[in-house]
Amino acid sequence: MKLLITGGAGFISSHILHCLAGQKHEIVVLDNLSYGKRENVPQGMRLVGTDIRSDLDSLFATEKFATVIHLAAQTMVHYSIAHPMEDCDVNLLGMINVLECCRKYGVKNFIFPSTAAVYGDNPNIPLKESERLKPASFYGISKMAGEYYMYTYHNLCGMNTTVLRFSNVYGERQFNGGEAGIIGVFCELLAEGKPVTILGNGIQTRDFIYVGDVVRAISESMKLTGHNIINVSTGKETSIEDVLAAFEEAMGRKAKIIHAPRREADIF
Repeated sequence: MKLLITGGAGFISSHILHCLAGQKHEIVVLDNLSYGKRENVPQGMRLVGTDIRSDLDSLFATEKFATVIHLAAQTMVHYSIAHPMEDCDVNLLGMINVLECCRKYGVKNFIFPSTAAVYGDNPNIPLKESERLKPASFYGISKMAGEYYMYTYHNLCGMNTTVLRFSNVYGERQFNGGEAGIIGVFCELLAEGKPVTILGNGIQTRDFIYVGDVVRAISESMKLTGHNIINVSTGKETSIEDVLAAFEEAMGRKAKIIHAPRREADIF
């Protein structure tokens, strides 16, 4: 199978590439390298260094992809609050550009990693896919809109479409920013003996999921047909202070903690 992985030089996608490399797929990686790294792409895979908002017709016309895994995105909640137009431009208009190429050139399968941020601050834990969508950030809104576009492309074009709503993914090669990035940040700061900043009181909880489990979900979703919406999470709550306590125990040292005010659109 010939695959296109957009945003393929980034954190989650680098793990997908290594997973799929042993499955005899022909893989093309598209990434503008704004955050992704060339070294994340295994040797032998073609890297197209361009943006999802650029003209992609010749690439799709030539390569005849069977499946697109669309990981290219603006992923920072708080960046979206300060830059809503850029967030929309990348996450929605860029996605539509890719979907249009899929429609024109007969791509059969489209897999879209969305986010639990589409639910907003919903107390009905663990969240079910049937919960009302009420995002609290522009990032969540752009992802929610992308889901609706996928559903419509499925209905109009017969494309197999799968939405995977990730909770907070962590693991190797992660950029130390964003909500899930606190795991890498805490580890690094504790190792260096530097103070750790906790926003709010630290009792807010998140669902942290390891990137290897996310990769398995993406790989399995390639077998699905029709339109699918699936939460990809552990279903377990872990507080920020518990994450820090686990690192303190593992490293045998106490952290110097600084408490700072919660940020706009933070879910508590």
